[in-house]
Amino acid sequence: MSGAARIAAGFESARADGLRAALMPYLMGGFPDLETSLEIGHACAEAGAAMLELGVPFSDPLADGPVIHAAGTAALGNGVRLAQVLEVAAGLAPEVPVVVMCYANPILARGLERFCDQLRDAGVSGLIVPDLPLEEAGLALRACDARELALVPLVAPTTPESRLAQIGRQARGFVYTVSVTGTTGERARVDGALESLLRRVGAHTDVPVAVGFGISAPDHARAAADAGAAGVIVGTRLVRAAGEADDPPAAVGELLAEFREALRTTNA
Repeated sequence: MSGAARIAAGFESARADGLRAALMPYLMGGFPDLETSLEIGHACAEAGAAMLELGVPFSDPLADGPVIHAAGTAALGNGVRLAQVLEVAAGLAPEVPVVVMCYANPILARGLERFCDQLRDAGVSGLIVPDLPLEEAGLALRACDARELALVPLVAPTTPESRLAQIGRQARGFVYTVSVTGTTGERARVDGALESLLRRVGAHTDVPVAVGFGISAPDHARAAADAGAAGVIVGTRLVRAAGEADDPPAAVGELLAEFREALRTTNA
């Protein structure tokens, strides 16, 4: 099964399970340590994650807020690099679709073709490159397509209509819609303009539209589903729990179960 097909099956399984949007947790590979990050991934799958976003630690993560930045710095300090993160991905991929989030620099350092080969060999379904602009995405898209990896683009509230159309046409797997301007992090509420943004994005693509950045409480996930999101990406809140808890996998799994409950159709 191709990466895009596995991702599509993840969205479908969420609907079949009675969820109004797919639950898509983010975890930092190697945080708080390598083995625990694998256990967190398994806990997420057991708690009902439709797919996992697995971060590769990087020294200059321009899209990440302080919590995820600190987690990446800690992972790097423990010697975690791409090879180790891909071991985590390989351990999780048989259970749930894995989408790797990696900045451009580590990809270019290895070479695009080699990097994509490594993702494919680890059983990864998709790739998100937050600092890859549309104008420079052609080579990456072709390399991912050749290996049946879904290259997932990001859009923001400030993305103009003409650019949304271009991004939507070449989107694979899903479109990652950034709910706010700025970096990742916990917010007090979901932006009231989200419904309009999701309509704009959805009008330009045939793949599901997921929302991330600022989904930090179960009621935020419910509000995103109300606004029309096909998936909700929860990152900073889970990473913070992983860093603070005595038993990170249990803490993250319990939190994710609360998000899942908020997304049940019976709670609409």
